[in-house]
Amino acid sequence: MTNHIVLFEPLFPANTGNIARTCAGTNTELHLIKPLGFSTDDKHMKRAGLDYWDKVKITYHEDLPSFMKTIPDINRLYIVSKFATHDYSDVDYTGEGDHYFLFGKETTGLPERFMQKYPENAIRIPQNDNNIRALNLSNSAAIVIYEVLRQQSFPDLARVHKYEFDKLK
Repeated sequence: MTNHIVLFEPLFPANTGNIARTCAGTNTELHLIKPLGFSTDDKHMKRAGLDYWDKVKITYHEDLPSFMKTIPDINRLYIVSKFATHDYSDVDYTGEGDHYFLFGKETTGLPERFMQKYPENAIRIPQNDNNIRALNLSNSAAIVIYEVLRQQSFPDLARVHKYEFDKLK
């Protein structure tokens, strides 16, 4: 089983770089759906991803329909949206097969027609809608992927690590 974070037309290199770093640290694959609002050689994106960029498996897709053709099981596609009626934490992510978490563009989200086609796949991170329009994209990706990994018992992730200069010792 592999987890995948999918970004639809991301605009800001810092968000994508931060998400790439999260992917590197969680063995999560990253998918970027074009057009991108930046060059992947952009120095700001590299800075946000630090030296982890080469540790991430990245797949580029020309557009949303091209990405959708790669999904082996539509029931394993989760559309993260503030318009969803199901909380992300209420879904069971322990089933066999790959899991894909699709996040919309920072400014406009996902296309409305697309959302209307897959309402049963939509999940929501609870938030106070009176105070904000949406949570930050990189924070949202981290929130969701760590719930998924918690349910999957953090496969292949270090739960404890010994440091030469351990600050807790």
